[in-house]
Amino acid sequence: MKAWTHFLRGFILKILYPVLMLAGAFLKSKKPEFQAYIVKLNNLLVMRDNANVKKILLLLPHCIQNSKCDVRLTFDVFKCRRCGNCKIKNLIEIAETYNISIAIATGGTIARKVVKEVRPDAIIAVACERDLSSGIVDTYPIPVIGILNERPFGPCIDTTVSLQKIEDALKWFINHQEK
Repeated sequence: MKAWTHFLRGFILKILYPVLMLAGAFLKSKKPEFQAYIVKLNNLLVMRDNANVKKILLLLPHCIQNSKCDVRLTFDVFKCRRCGNCKIKNLIEIAETYNISIAIATGGTIARKVVKEVRPDAIIAVACERDLSSGIVDTYPIPVIGILNERPFGPCIDTTVSLQKIEDALKWFINHQEK
């Protein structure tokens, strides 16, 4: 990663993000927009450069699992029965195809623990604006491509994600290796 990109990303995540969150405390209706903006800026900066990536982690929120499923996947995503009632089956298949790590986290503490244990060179993270923006800040300087989840049933239940966006992010990391 180039020094100026690294510096600018650090400035945005460590200086601009807290300022926007302070503004969001007063402009509550704008806070999710500020968080989405940080994710977008981060993604643009990560994708302006090449990366030395050998180990990629696909980090998912627990709410992407079908809420009626009786199998808890938080600590072992491979317990999934692959019934197809949620996108976990497809996401595991993508992880297996590209030989990357995959994990589900119930929140920021578990997500940080997973990152510490897996020690990835890059992360593709799926979450809501709040969790995604704070997670990107927490894992800096690791390059993270953040993908906002879709919430057809409201927040934190039966969310989904575009599989195409996941594959596009994976292909970006694979095709933009440092020479």
